[in-house]
Amino acid sequence: MKKVLITFSLLLVLSGIAAGQADPINNQYVLNPVSINPAFAGGRGALNLFTFYGKQWIGIDGSPSTIAISADAPFADQKIGLGLMIVSDKIGVTRENQFTTSYAYRMQTEKGILSFGLGAGITLTNTAFSDLIVLDPGDEIHLVDTRTFAVPNFSFGTHYSYNNYFVGFSIPRLLNYSFDLAKNKYILDNKTSSYSYLLNTGYIFDAGNNVKVFPSVLLRYNSIPSPLKFQLDVNTHLCLFDRFWLGASYRNKRNFATMFQFAPNEQLRIAYSYNFETSQLGKYSNGSHEVMLRYVFKYSIEAVNPLNF
Repeated sequence: MKKVLITFSLLLVLSGIAAGQADPINNQYVLNPVSINPAFAGGRGALNLFTFYGKQWIGIDGSPSTIAISADAPFADQKIGLGLMIVSDKIGVTRENQFTTSYAYRMQTEKGILSFGLGAGITLTNTAFSDLIVLDPGDEIHLVDTRTFAVPNFSFGTHYSYNNYFVGFSIPRLLNYSFDLAKNKYILDNKTSSYSYLLNTGYIFDAGNNVKVFPSVLLRYNSIPSPLKFQLDVNTHLCLFDRFWLGASYRNKRNFATMFQFAPNEQLRIAYSYNFETSQLGKYSNGSHEVMLRYVFKYSIEAVNPLNF
């Protein structure tokens, strides 16, 4: 058995179990909206590939890390969008692997484009409790690893865009579960009172002289009892020559992030963000890092979604 300190790791295990109730949101969701809203699948008008790596709370053993790969594309004259996302989360001794498919139906209205989306997926969760021991070797506790649990889920979303404006609404999880330690299994606790709701909106301003300003807001409401009933993300990006993006994000008085993006052409986008923790956690960590790569296989100014961000 590995001898790993239990003090922080056990907290990470418990938070990992609870994470099934409210998915974490990374700072690059604006660049890959399908990660929070299935209605955006196929919204770029071409095959879109996205990769992401994030490491939280640098300097703390067992801190969360995330790897994500996704692809989405339009079909049927761009009226239908299909997407696939694979996400691997590691937090303490708990690992979650999520496989999610997305379906979107898109309609052209007199003023803008309206789409509705559904997502379906499964999460595989495993916790290696045997990797944990107490600080005092004399009080060593032997824990049995959990088996791998398969938990299905569904999501819903809608998205509207007109010229340089967009607004989206989504429910990322339509099924909610709690973990019963005594029975060693997940229990379905499907109540609308346990839902989380996301509202995302933004607008691109053309300031002239090859400068654009892109403010956006993400509001998250958690129905379940939580210290953060409301979570507000306020983002502002400054675009220069459609090639360089400088941005900042502020979230619920808990952290501040800076973001940089580079687009060598209309198809490729490379991005990096650094998170500063302003909560008490910032005393023990060296921030968080996120790296993203996005590639759109065909660029067209006639793409269904007018927002090329």
